Amino acid sequence: MSVIIILVIIALLIAGGFLLLFFWAVKDGQFDDTQSPAVRILIDKNRKVDP
Repeated sequence: MSVIIILVIIALLIAGGFLLLFFWAVKDGQFDDTQSPAVRILIDKNRKVDP
């Protein structure tokens, strides 16, 4: 039974570490989209496809 408790604690520590890394990456701007605003004018959303 003590092995399960140790494994749960280790799993929570690993999950917490990944959560901290995720928040750090968001704060650091890792997920900012800098490419699509530059090419947004080239994408035609109202384009009709001929049959």
